[in-house]
Amino acid sequence: MKNTWTLSRNSNSFKENVFVRIDKDEITGYGEAAPNVRYGETPELTEKAIHQASKTILDQDLSNHSQVKQVLDELIVDQNCARAARDIALMDWNSKKRNLPFYKILGSNPDNTPLTSYTIGIDEPDMIKTKVSAAAEYPILKIKLGGQNDEDIINAVRSVTDKPLRIDANEGWTDKETAVNKVKWLESKGIEFIEQPMPAKMLEETAWLKQRVDIPIIADEAVINTADIETVAKVYDGINIKLMKSGGMQEALKMIHAARNAGLKIMIGCMIETSIAITAAAHLSPLVDWADLDGNLLITNDPFTGVKVNQGHLILNDNPGIGITGDW
Repeated sequence: MKNTWTLSRNSNSFKENVFVRIDKDEITGYGEAAPNVRYGETPELTEKAIHQASKTILDQDLSNHSQVKQVLDELIVDQNCARAARDIALMDWNSKKRNLPFYKILGSNPDNTPLTSYTIGIDEPDMIKTKVSAAAEYPILKIKLGGQNDEDIINAVRSVTDKPLRIDANEGWTDKETAVNKVKWLESKGIEFIEQPMPAKMLEETAWLKQRVDIPIIADEAVINTADIETVAKVYDGINIKLMKSGGMQEALKMIHAARNAGLKIMIGCMIETSIAITAAAHLSPLVDWADLDGNLLITNDPFTGVKVNQGHLILNDNPGIGITGDW
């Protein structure tokens, strides 16, 4: 990490991810898993799940990606990030097989990618000011809250910038009265929306909160895959789709369509990831309202290159597959 990464749950100075490569018919597809303890994932369990599925996956007709995904989901049942790594590699492989960038297979326009936000983790006010100043090139900031000094953080941010802000509490406000007071205070601070203000299981309390505030409330930890959308649509204004939660690009695409049908706003987000997973998600970004695809911008040793960011604009290349280069 470029800086110690602190949110309401924990603090880290590094992340350990797992890369996967599918080699078949002289074509290579690349994927990535970003294990997250919030979902019971570890690098060891993720790597084990990937290896267990290897032979069965390679025995399939990889061109039939939906069938391979079904097999994949049956083989890997408790490590969604492992599913994601395999599925990203599968879709990279399939797009290269067709000699097309993935966004062309989707029929989407790469010029319609939304601006990505840049995330500032929880910290002391002076360091917050330093981090905000260092992020001068990014037009939208995402601010992590849910700790003990939320107001100090926002005041520090607002002392040095008037950029639009997005707030992510990462389930940090566990009392509905506290949550509503926090949100009411934030309403005058130029906030676009608030992600996961309360724990995912507190649906009734979150619905109570939503009725009392004017800022949109976005589900993150409360929505994993398509099966969750019907429930969260009754409580939230939108959802944050992440490849690592959903289990890959194919499920994320299903979630986009289901969320649209449910009248929800959509953000495509990320964990701390390299350019493999970030670029894969960027191919889906023309289909959504907001992007938070900065995981690769927060690390110092990305071994890959793919989607570029210029003043917050996500710029996809026209290389076949998801369009990444590099190796490990």
